[in-house]
Amino acid sequence: MIERYTLPEMGRVFSDAHKYELWCQVETLVMEAHAAAGTIPADAVEPVRQAPPPTPERVAEIEAVTQHDVIAFLTAWADNTEPREAAKWVHFGMTSSDLLDTALAAQLVEATDVLLAKADELVAVLRDHALEHRETLRVGRTHGIHAEPDVWGHRVADFAFGMARSRDRLRRARESVGVMAISGPVGTYSNIDPKVEEYVAEKLGLRPADVSTQVVLRDGIAEWVSALAVIATVCEAIALEVRHGQRTEVRELWEPFGKGQKGSSAMPHKKNPILSERICGMARIVRAQIVPVMEGIPLWHERDISHSSTERIALPDAAIATDYLLHLTTRLVRGLVVDTERMRQNLDSTNGLIYSSTVVSELIETGLSREDVYALVQSAAMRTWETGVAFRQTLRERAAEEGVELDEARLDEVCRPERFVRRLDRVFDRLKNLS
Repeated sequence: MIERYTLPEMGRVFSDAHKYELWCQVETLVMEAHAAAGTIPADAVEPVRQAPPPTPERVAEIEAVTQHDVIAFLTAWADNTEPREAAKWVHFGMTSSDLLDTALAAQLVEATDVLLAKADELVAVLRDHALEHRETLRVGRTHGIHAEPDVWGHRVADFAFGMARSRDRLRRARESVGVMAISGPVGTYSNIDPKVEEYVAEKLGLRPADVSTQVVLRDGIAEWVSALAVIATVCEAIALEVRHGQRTEVRELWEPFGKGQKGSSAMPHKKNPILSERICGMARIVRAQIVPVMEGIPLWHERDISHSSTERIALPDAAIATDYLLHLTTRLVRGLVVDTERMRQNLDSTNGLIYSSTVVSELIETGLSREDVYALVQSAAMRTWETGVAFRQTLRERAAEEGVELDEARLDEVCRPERFVRRLDRVFDRLKNLS
């Protein structure tokens, strides 16, 4: 991921320097297990533990010759080990995938914990914003058309619960991705005791694979990337709502707009929804990683490395972009400007048409058939659309034409926007307990 969208904490998780730190940690733990079992000399462990991880530059220099990243790492690390003789026991009984898959599992778990903390924050921000606006009337829209009265907090509550569910999916995916293997070539433990694998797994807080060939099957990693894609897409759903709300014709919502910020290089009046548009765009990047990662599940026999090149790009990009999306969406919601007066103006702008379904229900209760009531109310509504005359007036006209008596007092009672809010109390009561 380019630096523009890489936040420091997640950038460090996927840095080459940190990767080599994890590789050193895995190799040292394997040596500890070997030494405890008497497989290698006990005095070889400490010199290796004290050897600083090799620099990415040095590993790259050696890899340019070896064309093998693990061998380049081992050589560079051995150069840092005193006495160098101890380094010969590094990687003893292992194959490259033992190191790569185990360190990758630790890295992805670490990245997940960063994401979960930010997802928690976004859930809390959405919850608080929704509760703040539990009585902020607005028009609900279906197909982009005014439908019935609603409240802004109701819409945001849906996002809050959606993000909470998405976060919980990622929490479950953390278990699926925290799977390692140290089982040697083709996974038969031919040169390494399974107890070594158990020891390393316990120390790293990971779980040994139920079965490994030479690589850990990528279904868990595919699940993890899919969980990130859902989070990213919920962020997009939030941003898309803001984009619609900031349109000039709507003007109900505004992104935070800082002092000195510019909206357009040509038009000084512009305040564009750039944060929301960026969120919508970057969500595509996360979703785009699902297929290439999933295609890493089928490999040739016990191992090939067709998944390797894909994962070097897809996994950091998915995590870094999701991290940025969570950060940006939290910033968007926290600074969101809600124009409550404009929401009320828009709610009233269709001259009462948003009460048509309520009128249908009321007239059905008078004994008329649904078909007759729907035809009467629809014809009154179409007259309002065409003439701009208030819906209650066109309804009176059509009712008189059809000989239908209206209970005006009852219609006054049911055609109030506040009436549509009462039954949402149960939603907000649940929302209060969301964490």
